Amino acid sequence: MVMLATTVFAACSKIDTNKSPTAQTAASDAQANGANASNAQASDAIASDAKASNANASDANTKSTGKETNAATGQSATATGPRARVVILGTSLTAGLGLDPSDAYPALLQNMADSLKLPVTIVNAGLSGETSAGALRRVNWVLEQPAAAVILEVGANDGLRGVNPDSTQANIEALIAIIRKKIPQPEVQLVQMEAPTNFGIDYTTRFHQAYANAARSQKIKLLPFLLDSVAGVASLNQADGVHPNKVGEKIVARNVFKAILPLLMKLSKIQ
Repeated sequence: MVMLATTVFAACSKIDTNKSPTAQTAASDAQANGANASNAQASDAIASDAKASNANASDANTKSTGKETNAATGQSATATGPRARVVILGTSLTAGLGLDPSDAYPALLQNMADSLKLPVTIVNAGLSGETSAGALRRVNWVLEQPAAAVILEVGANDGLRGVNPDSTQANIEALIAIIRKKIPQPEVQLVQMEAPTNFGIDYTTRFHQAYANAARSQKIKLLPFLLDSVAGVASLNQADGVHPNKVGEKIVARNVFKAILPLLMKLSKIQ
């Protein structure tokens, strides 16, 4: 698992984003298929280890979201006034697999927002092992309680499984369409994710570009790579080499908070 993880994320943050995506070729398909089995096993293993983490995250979310929500505005009513509800729809990287829910980056984002007295509620809607197709099936349930903003951390498991980047992009765009249909004038932002390097440069470039393409076509903000400065650094990750440890998670939280602070400030002014 550790050897695979090193291959998976060690070079993700070094992808040359100035290169245009290369058309998929028979050779790159063959390479992707060859790498697919080992990465799919890793994704399946992550999913099978996730039940306890998901249960804990679900309990934590119930506590943090058990408030009356205004369906039109996505605001949670609290004793201190309305709070904008910000949902992070994601994978095990958001759920905080292997960590206490209070150490997962969404919880750390909440702490940071609270320290600035920003009236927002950060909701951890991460689910371990989920692909972008799975998120598409789950999004309506997640948004039964509407939100003022949705941050999409999806597709990490697509990259592990060698899913066609065109399919990942289509799923992301479909997710955004559902969110916009479900919520009046939502704020939607997309987190950049990367594919393992063992699928070859053509695949990793196309996967990377799928996020920029989706963000551009849907006119939403593309946030930096979730694991920037953490991926491939053994001291910042758990034994699986994929999921950040408590120290790494703090770096993830700082990076994400910096990227979404303008959004949180905007939502705060609306209250």
